[in-house]
Parts: sequence; C-alpha cells; structure tokens
Amino acid sequence: MFEPVLFLDHVQVLLDKTLILQEVSLSVTAGEFIVILGPNGAGKTTFLKLILGLIQPAAGMVRVLGRPPRRGQAEIGYVPQQQGFDQNMPLCARDLVGFGVDGNHWGFGWPNRNRTEKIERALQEVGALDFANVPVGRLSGGEQQRLLLAQALISEPRLLLLDEPLANLDPAHQQEAVTLIDDVRKRHHTTVLLVSHDINPLLPVTDRVIYLAQGRSIVGTLEEVINGPTLSQLYGASVEVARVKGRYFVTGVEV
Repeated sequence: MFEPVLFLDHVQVLLDKTLILQEVSLSVTAGEFIVILGPNGAGKTTFLKLILGLIQPAAGMVRVLGRPPRRGQAEIGYVPQQQGFDQNMPLCARDLVGFGVDGNHWGFGWPNRNRTEKIERALQEVGALDFANVPVGRLSGGEQQRLLLAQALISEPRLLLLDEPLANLDPAHQQEAVTLIDDVRKRHHTTVLLVSHDINPLLPVTDRVIYLAQGRSIVGTLEEVINGPTLSQLYGASVEVARVKGRYFVTGVEV
C-alpha cells in the first residue's frame, strides 16, 4: 500500500486557549485535488499552518509525507493569501520567483546556472516567461498569482498548499488559475490542498472537500458534503443547498 501524502488522526488545535479545530481526521493520497471550504474564522488558514509545521496540534497525530510536520520542508510548496503588490515596487517578476530558491537565507541569491535554470523552468511552467522582466507592481492580479505559483513550484514539491488563490480575481482569471493549477497537478502528480470561499470555480477539478465550521469538520466528495442535511448537522443550524445550472448555492449560514 502507498503511504498517504497527508494523514491526520483526531487532531485538535488550540489558539490562545480557543478550540479552533477538533477531531479532524483525514488521509490524502498522491495526486488528489482537495478543496478546503468554510466561513471566515473556521480555521482554514490554521489548517494549512498545521501542515506546514508552523503550529502544533493540542491532540492527535499529523503526518506529512510520512513524517511529523516541520518548517521549511522543500517537498511542500506554499502560496499564502495574496495581499497585492505596491504598484511602485521595482522588483521584477523573475526576482520574485527567485525567492523560491533563496527563501532560506537573506538577500538575493548569487546568479549561477542551476539557479537560473530553476527560475526559467518555473516561469515556463506557469506561462510567465513573457512578463518575466516586468516590475511586479505593474502586473495584473492573475499574472501576479502565476508568479506566486511559480515561486512555490520551484522546489518541485510533492504537496502544494494554496490559501485563497482565487480571491480578488474576476471569473475569467479564476478559471485560468484553476486550469493552470490542475495542469501542474496532472503533469507532476502533485497533491493539491486549496482554500477557497467558493466551490463553484473548482467544480471540474475537485476530488474531495474538507468543510470546516464551528470547530468541526467533514470530509468527502462534493455530493457527500455539500448538501442540506450534512451542512445543517455541521453548523448545528438549518442550511439549504441548491444546485442550479451546475453551480452550488448555500443559504442559511455564512459560507
């Protein structure tokens, strides 16, 4: 049997003595596309920090690539929430991607063939070669998102974590980003965990969802999780789910 890429067994997370996540159990295999859903404050970013080794569980067991989580693991690529870049930032796109090589030490890396090849390969992977020398602040949100993805891919990770990569993108650029991420996953058999507020742009690529709410969680396929009875039980309140023209609409609670 193949070892899971990610395994959680009855995990609890406390932050400032507040229970954020409880009894989270999950096993993720190589190549899966998992979407993490839930309202603001449900613990979605906390869940990613747990995998990255930035916080420790109060109870339960976590294994990432067969080992306890630890900081700075090269086999994990991470794209944090994008806050946007200053329009006057002089840093060019190529230099930003280079931080994926240089992120473990101060300053810019010294040019060398290996470093240059890694950056060029990552830029090509996300279709960003055409604007590689353009200042980051002049690029569109979709182009900036491509660069952050390239930065995360530069170490050729087995596990890719993305925190709200579709936020602040219009529907066309959302679809472009989803297609790009899924293409990368298929080419390299990379496991993807992606945080989102909206499942609809991700419907064509999602294998399973992790839905977090009020400290609780449920894991399963779209049909198993995004339905009225299941979400009502998770929230402890009446929730209605409608599917219209292939899109999910959840009412009754914050989503």
